[in-house]
Amino acid sequence: MKKILSAILLSYLLFSTCLSQQYTIKFGTVAPDGSTWMNVMREYDAAIRKESGGRAGFKFFAGGVQGDEKAVLRKIRFGQLSSAGFSGVGMGEIAPLVRILDTPFLVRNYAEMDYIYQKFSNDFEKAFEDGGYILLGWAEVGFVHVFTNTIVQKPEDLKSVKMWAWEGDPIAEVAFSELGITPIPLPLENVLTSLQTGLVDAFYTSPYAAVTLQWYTKVKYMIDAPLADAAGSVLISKKYYDTMPKDLQEILVRNGRLYMAKLTKLSRKDNQDAIEQFKKRGVQILKVDPKDLPKYIDMGARVRKKLVGRTMFTDEFVQRVEKELDEFRKHPAK
Repeated sequence: MKKILSAILLSYLLFSTCLSQQYTIKFGTVAPDGSTWMNVMREYDAAIRKESGGRAGFKFFAGGVQGDEKAVLRKIRFGQLSSAGFSGVGMGEIAPLVRILDTPFLVRNYAEMDYIYQKFSNDFEKAFEDGGYILLGWAEVGFVHVFTNTIVQKPEDLKSVKMWAWEGDPIAEVAFSELGITPIPLPLENVLTSLQTGLVDAFYTSPYAAVTLQWYTKVKYMIDAPLADAAGSVLISKKYYDTMPKDLQEILVRNGRLYMAKLTKLSRKDNQDAIEQFKKRGVQILKVDPKDLPKYIDMGARVRKKLVGRTMFTDEFVQRVEKELDEFRKHPAK
């Protein structure tokens, strides 16, 4: 009799839990379980479950099990997922304006990036909303470096490498074209195998991502001049978000901003720790001659002008961002 009563009680508790969780936010990401990104997402999930009384929570699909970012976007469109973590490529499909954050040599340090996030937050959030999404928080990937198997001492040396480019990424295409490189476009999931076979011998990503994805094990060098501070974000479909009551929307957004700020802080530390790890494991850090830096900075400005022609963002918006950065550099405590 006791066993029967226990089974009935357990069934009741499970049924009650199902009833109490009214909103299951199905979340896809290429970030693997165990990474800082997913650890913080699980903290975020625990916070909204607690504050909502169990009415809302995430269901995670990590490690790219739902496909790359474009595949995830298709699944959100068909209602199979409702939220995701995106890097620039995915965000660009939703809100091309936001890709200005990923353009080469736009920002030179984290203070500048933080300032741009803050100064243009209304522009970016509106662009996401116009594209059918709500920003839950920025999840910065970090400063992107080029990793190679050949020594690169000046910009011209890059022409000899077999550079990977994320398939369908217009910024990589234009940037490498300006450097005289014809990249080899591949999906993200094919990069490690292509490094192993020699199809490519160079790639670009943040140090922490290079460790997490194990790409760094297939190269000898990292160039210390970062291309860009790659943006990332956690977004939720506006269509799904609009089905939620106002109190749950507020809990979701407020906690999203809080935990994604934590993620950005941890990500910055992870990236620095990864560089130290490279040094211990034999990846050499190649210094860029300060005389060559203006060449890279000029290249970044040319890339932004060419991307205006692709209607990613307007010339007026580029000028606004560049002007604000110039002013910030004159008065960094602004």
